Amino acid sequence: MEEKSTKELSNVLKNTHLSGFNKFCRDNMDSLDTDSRAFYTYVRELMAEKEITQHLVFMRADIPERYGYKLLSGERRTKQRDVILRICYSAEFTLPETQRALKKYGMSELYAKIPRDALIMIAFNERPGDIETVNEVLIKNNMEPLRASGHQE
Repeated sequence: MEEKSTKELSNVLKNTHLSGFNKFCRDNMDSLDTDSRAFYTYVRELMAEKEITQHLVFMRADIPERYGYKLLSGERRTKQRDVILRICYSAEFTLPETQRALKKYGMSELYAKIPRDALIMIAFNERPGDIETVNEVLIKNNMEPLRASGHQE
């Protein structure tokens, strides 16, 4: 079954009564984030589809491997969106995949009206190079670079 978008689910909910909630859940199970580990499952599945190892992602993201594994297992959490952005960029996620990962992690999505977010969105679309190249572009535009994990907590 194909996963429905949030908009599609919202349209279904417009005509769903409280008594139909359980049916809604059954009918749309593949589209709902019912797993408390939705982020970790989502990221691992995407990395597997892209045939990218966690080790390679952490190396590209300049995130200590041990810390990265703890983040992707749910053993550890971060409050720094930059860490998640580094993982997503290094795992070659598209912008929509990254937005979804941020949302599943409970973080705000990149927002086009915020200049730094807009520039990061362009970087996800254009793929100018590695994380260091993205940071160089951010710095060149007088914006904070994507912070490394050691500067977070």
